[in-house]
Amino acid sequence: MSIPRPGRRSERPGPRRTAGPVQATVAALALALTLPATGTAFAAPASPEPQPASTTATGSAADRSWSVTHSADGYHVTLKLDDPLPVRDALPEIAVDGASLGYARQTTDGHTLSLVTSDLRAAHPDDVRVAWNGATDTITESRHAPRGTGRHGKPTATAASLTEAATAKGRYHVARADYDFGDTAVTLGGLSDRSAELRAAVWVPTDAKGERPVVLFLHGRHSACWNADTSKTNNAAWPCPEGYRPIPSYLGYNATAETLASQGYAVVSVSADGINAQDASFTDDAGTLARGQLVLDHLDLLARADKGTAPGMSRLLKGRLDLSSVGLMGHSRGGEGVVKAALLNAGRAHPYGIDAVLPLAPIDFGRETLPDVPMAVVLPYCDGDVSNQQGQHFYDDSRYTGADDDVLRSSLMVMGADHNFFNTEWTPGVAVAPASDDWSASTDAVCGGASPTTTRLTAAEQSEAGTAIMSGFFQLTLGGQDRFLPLFDGSLGKSTTVGEATVYSEAQAPGRSRSDIAPLTGPASHVTVTGGGTGTYCAGFTGRPTISALGACTSSTGTSRFPSWTPANYAGNVEATPLLHLTWPDSTGAPAEAVVEVPKGSRDVRRYDSLAFRAAVDENGPDTDLTVRLTDGRGRTAAVALSSLSDALKAYPSSGTSTLLPKTWLQTVNWPLAKVRGIDLSDVRRITLTAPATAGGVYLSDVAFQSVRAGSGGPSELPQVSVAGTSTTENAGTAPVTVTLSRSSRTPVTVNLQTVAGTGTQLTTSARKITFPARTTSVTVPLPVTDDTAVQPAADTVYKIYVSVPVGAVIGQDYARVTVHDDESTA
Repeated sequence: MSIPRPGRRSERPGPRRTAGPVQATVAALALALTLPATGTAFAAPASPEPQPASTTATGSAADRSWSVTHSADGYHVTLKLDDPLPVRDALPEIAVDGASLGYARQTTDGHTLSLVTSDLRAAHPDDVRVAWNGATDTITESRHAPRGTGRHGKPTATAASLTEAATAKGRYHVARADYDFGDTAVTLGGLSDRSAELRAAVWVPTDAKGERPVVLFLHGRHSACWNADTSKTNNAAWPCPEGYRPIPSYLGYNATAETLASQGYAVVSVSADGINAQDASFTDDAGTLARGQLVLDHLDLLARADKGTAPGMSRLLKGRLDLSSVGLMGHSRGGEGVVKAALLNAGRAHPYGIDAVLPLAPIDFGRETLPDVPMAVVLPYCDGDVSNQQGQHFYDDSRYTGADDDVLRSSLMVMGADHNFFNTEWTPGVAVAPASDDWSASTDAVCGGASPTTTRLTAAEQSEAGTAIMSGFFQLTLGGQDRFLPLFDGSLGKSTTVGEATVYSEAQAPGRSRSDIAPLTGPASHVTVTGGGTGTYCAGFTGRPTISALGACTSSTGTSRFPSWTPANYAGNVEATPLLHLTWPDSTGAPAEAVVEVPKGSRDVRRYDSLAFRAAVDENGPDTDLTVRLTDGRGRTAAVALSSLSDALKAYPSSGTSTLLPKTWLQTVNWPLAKVRGIDLSDVRRITLTAPATAGGVYLSDVAFQSVRAGSGGPSELPQVSVAGTSTTENAGTAPVTVTLSRSSRTPVTVNLQTVAGTGTQLTTSARKITFPARTTSVTVPLPVTDDTAVQPAADTVYKIYVSVPVGAVIGQDYARVTVHDDESTA
């Protein structure tokens, strides 16, 4: 079942971000907002009373609205608050963009403050709030001004304050509205039409008015069943065999759910044991499609519960669920599952408002992209399960998928975290069923061994970090609480401390807040390497053939050490994350330099917050540094050492005892333009990265000027690309495979088609890039079939084909089968 997106009701946790050019303009003009940790109600913009002659500006936040009007006696600033002003000894003031303009008059009910000032800072403010004793009493976060009126400073929030705010219990009381319709309640096409459970834990903020945004959690692949008497597990049958009962993996995120619900969100954590017990035998994609379908089945059920037409569902849910504002978190296999759910949802005639997706320690077998939806990928450094951290592809592959992509994209490396301990039901000592630490003590002592180091988090520390990240992300994206942006954009410095966890980040700003100068995905005329250095564009590993024209970046066989280049299970020959590899020898001559000329039309960078690019020291080491230099049209320069901005060119830790560590993972380097002095930022002509004299090498990517914000999310409106199966005989020469678009595009669309060899020899494992010319919707691809003259093990051999990593489209049906009949067979 699918439903139209319902209308909105009052008292939301924060302002709703909606797509479209008009709404995007409004969102671009929105303020840097802050909600108290206890949560507040949403208030619509209001005009001051009485209204002076002309309106200069208006704005709103989740906890206040404001307006500025101009008349002969100055600027009239009015601030209206949802909650009454607290009773204090100090006098209230009004602050504009963080600067107090003086004492304010307040109404007797404490809801309205006003002042009249001649201060020109009041003319076009971005932010208006209460101040006490000359300072705002909540976290002040400056934001990019869309009018191009200048640069702003970085947030004054600290990592500790953000962690505390993200994990704090909110103002609302929480009740449970769990449901359980049995182990065979749904039939999933992605599970070969087999059945699974429809079971979930639900947390509802009971005293929050109106419809609430919905956050849905999907756990990963764990044993499905266990015997309480023997402590044995079983993952071979569904429903559970006699004597066994389902493992409650879906209850492993209770702390995060309680926190978000108390902040005003309806939280649903769904069980997927039935898929876990059957995805090894009855799927072509390890259960990804089934997991996506399960998520939508739960959303359909919740939609009926919201309408009061779902027998067996709690009455607490009637009229309480805003399914036009949905966030998804998926752990492990669930990470790819929620990405698939977002893509399936986008293909519906009436999609739900899936506005944010957080893949947590995810797998990415198929390399599907997710543009147009704010996303944060979370990678645990000590992941002993998905040790190659292949979920990094969600970030890498989605960066340039859609021309109109206007959302935050982030990837976080959580140092000291393993795969399992984000879920308490997978954590020894607190789980109901048997559980384990997925990182073996013998794998690498940095992440745990005979002598534990400070690198590894305890289970409790990891759980707290997970709650802070998940809660902060959904409060940012669904609730509009921009104070949590520093947890994801790297603006707090070289790293962010979330609880006891050190977190490194990559972040790509929304398209409308970003000027891409040099993606560095291939040779470009305006990018050169001079001096004694060598610049090579590369992708992937030696010995793993791809369809790329670029050579390999590394000869290492330790694929788990390079998340961006991890070969995907169903796209093993598809190019992975091309970038620039800059190397240089010891030199006493001209230093090696990567020089990027800024194209005409992109030279005025005053509207952006920072120069940003991704960087990592290469695996050959040693730690190194670069000098980053900007040059303007008059030849004046400003320079900074990269090491003062980021730890990107320091190697990640390892004891040297395994092939899993250290990771080579790019961090985003941000040079705040507010700190650039001595050049004309309206005429930046050149970006230069200069290497030291000591030999070294670095990987570089994604040079841009940007101002990071959450952006306007929602289901992608790009066409969906799908592949259909076929059958042929081996003496036919080819197997014609049809790849289609759901609708034509005004620009060419590309996608990769991967063939995965079966038990026969007629088709070989290979990949090819397919291009849909503009305004076409179908391409037929002739796959070569070898007539080997031998009798095959079976008369009909089935091969699998997959489409992945589209540009200008998203994935619809991503896999199909090709059946080849053996003409030598007598069957």
